[in-house]
Amino acid sequence: MPEVSLSEQALIRREKLAALQQQGKDPFQIVRYEQTHHSAEIKDHFDAYDGKDVSIAGRMMFKRIMGKASFCNVQDRDGSIQVYVARDDLGEESYAEFKRMDIGDIIGIAGFVFKTKTGEITVHAKSLTLLSKSLEPLPEKFHGLTDTDIRYRQRYTDLIMNPEVKQTFLCRSRIIQEIRNYLTNLDFVEVETPMLVSNAGGAAARPFKTHFNALDEDVKLRISLELYLKRLIVGGLERVFEIGRVFRNEGVDTRHNPEFTLMELYQAYTDYRGMMELTENLFRHLAKTVCGTEKITYGGKEIDLGAPFVRLTMTEAIRRETGIDFDTVKTAEEALALAKERNLEIDPKKTTRGDMINLFFETYCEEKLIQPTFIMDHPVEISPLTKRKPGSPDKVERFELFINGWEMCNAYSELNDPIDQRERFAAQDALAAAGDEEANHTDEDFLHAMEIGMPPTGGIGYGIDRLVMLLTDSAAIRDVLLFPTMKTLE
Repeated sequence: MPEVSLSEQALIRREKLAALQQQGKDPFQIVRYEQTHHSAEIKDHFDAYDGKDVSIAGRMMFKRIMGKASFCNVQDRDGSIQVYVARDDLGEESYAEFKRMDIGDIIGIAGFVFKTKTGEITVHAKSLTLLSKSLEPLPEKFHGLTDTDIRYRQRYTDLIMNPEVKQTFLCRSRIIQEIRNYLTNLDFVEVETPMLVSNAGGAAARPFKTHFNALDEDVKLRISLELYLKRLIVGGLERVFEIGRVFRNEGVDTRHNPEFTLMELYQAYTDYRGMMELTENLFRHLAKTVCGTEKITYGGKEIDLGAPFVRLTMTEAIRRETGIDFDTVKTAEEALALAKERNLEIDPKKTTRGDMINLFFETYCEEKLIQPTFIMDHPVEISPLTKRKPGSPDKVERFELFINGWEMCNAYSELNDPIDQRERFAAQDALAAAGDEEANHTDEDFLHAMEIGMPPTGGIGYGIDRLVMLLTDSAAIRDVLLFPTMKTLE
């Protein structure tokens, strides 16, 4: 390993540690500390704790030495609290050790609660223990940690220095817990399905590939949860969901990370309309329970999750923005001509009529859908796992929910006709053979499951990270991922 160059402060801290170790007071030999209370419960219920003994532990974030009596500030899981440290209470030796402690050290304090003359709730230390020596100084207090690259790479420091960051991730945890509670109350069963698969299907995405040494087989990391969850619907579970990581070998931007958290659910004996109702109610529930209001703010814009969500077909949305009615455009050649007239950038591997409709929608409509809007009835060519819309064989029963110009979820009346499914897999195989790395491949075991018989089913997938961004008013997906994907430093 290359030799690490230490700063002057880091060297001084190591010298302090060595001195403690020579005295037989190595903090790293302490294995346990009896922590009875946290800062928030003491401050929130001062009347109950006034004069009572407590034992707290946390990181020292501030220290002011004033001769025979000093103050410090200790930050724990829930916040921070002031500590009063006096020589007469600790004794000469312990007080001297306290004075040698550094900002960032983790300490335990046993004492009683009181309020200072200025009204600040404080713990009066009767004993103080160094539990862990911080060998690297924290960022300078008044400037904090603002460099986003360092914040993402050193999330541990970010959480220490920026309390609002910790709140974002506590909120994320609560959002996921509320989703679980909501679905469990609707009789959904949470399950787990494989991450390493031979056939990564269920979405249009390029997978990551690896090698399974024990079986001497190449495998892929899953890009979706869909095909295994549908197998469970075939097996009779009726209502299933999974919250888990999926992996897509794609670029990184403010809304995309190669590994992200996806939640998919499937419900037998319903359709995409049932999924719309569930989704609208779920988002409203999350806004009320997590944000305390159905009217949230993102980037300065008010978004009303309490009002009925707008419902538009994809062709209606395009017609509203461009005046073009794709319901009257019957061939791929006509659709391509319309795209070329407007100088749209066309992917040579995606030139079907459905691809052009989707291109028009993405170009002219998406970013304008700020208030919650269901975009329904997608072209069949871009929806290989979806049931066709009765009376409109060129469309499928599918919707995407858009909020703030973002796709928040994707739902289908699931295709359960194994013959139709085989034909659509064949079309995807042809795309893959032509060089489309995001195309699906035929999954024979999944087809066999469908041939056993799958009931009419509604299914949906939610990007949890994007949902957390929305509900926490976070600007980028990296702000809601504890450890986002970063290029390795040389």
